[in-house]
Amino acid sequence: MRVSVIIVNYGTADLVIAGVESVISRDHGGHDVDVHVVDNASPGDDGARLTSAAVDWPSVTVYAEAENHGFGRANNLVFEVLSKQDTPPDYVFLLNPDARLQNDAITRLVAFLEANQRVAVAGAKIVKPGTGTRIGAFRFPGIFSEFSQAVAFGPISRLFSRFDMAMDPELEQQRVDWVPGAAMMARFEVIEQIGRFDPAFFLYYEEVDLMHRIAEAGHETWYIPSAVVDHDEGVATGATGVSEARRRKPEYWYWSWQYYMRKSHGRLYAICAASAWMKGAALNHLIAKIRGRQAAAPLNFFGDFWAMAIRPLLGLKPKPY
Repeated sequence: MRVSVIIVNYGTADLVIAGVESVISRDHGGHDVDVHVVDNASPGDDGARLTSAAVDWPSVTVYAEAENHGFGRANNLVFEVLSKQDTPPDYVFLLNPDARLQNDAITRLVAFLEANQRVAVAGAKIVKPGTGTRIGAFRFPGIFSEFSQAVAFGPISRLFSRFDMAMDPELEQQRVDWVPGAAMMARFEVIEQIGRFDPAFFLYYEEVDLMHRIAEAGHETWYIPSAVVDHDEGVATGATGVSEARRRKPEYWYWSWQYYMRKSHGRLYAICAASAWMKGAALNHLIAKIRGRQAAAPLNFFGDFWAMAIRPLLGLKPKPY
């Protein structure tokens, strides 16, 4: 089998180098593995550093771009190159720039996909070094999940736990709705059939949309915890991670959320989901004030959510920060 690994970088050259070396240092069970690194017009000398490093890397191609395409469009750039090759890859493996293979994850994911032809995407277990935190499997977001995560209060959250987007970190191998683009392998043929990543997304929710379309096309997504990847969550984006919970979310995060909801479920459903999120956040603020604790919502949530999510859902232009 041939596997093309794709890493999209923005300002994390040192981490990308470690990630590439975690790939090329393994034999991957004899599979043919090549690596494609897209530098999204990083500030500084990332593009030059990665291009220079690639001279000593076997089967590694660096794309030093003049603009920041975002995650999905940068992957699409490589998909386009791969599609024009005489023999395109059987699989593509997307690896975050702040992630590294911890074991023979590529070999394990290929073996699973080869044995299960109905499965189009297989995701690895993602471990945050030094914390033991594990992620890797999710449900598609909906009205109840958005309310539950916004209210963030034990008794209410437990009541809605079966709708939670994040699944149990100790989950066994099984079919799931979606897996993170930080460490996911997909059949290249299926990616081409469904139309690649939606270029309207700049960052966030693009892989959720991709796997939603894959499911609608009759294919499956599975979580494979025996394949393990280390991920310094949030280093590449600065917008996620436990320590970043109260930071202000970037405007494209909110826009991507509403676009995904509207595209996948229609405008009315998206408005209901937005209302549920706002009500949950308001309830959380009240509970937090009573308990003398900090609210769970990101900084400036209500203003930003209105400006970048609700306004577009109402047919109005978003108001960027």
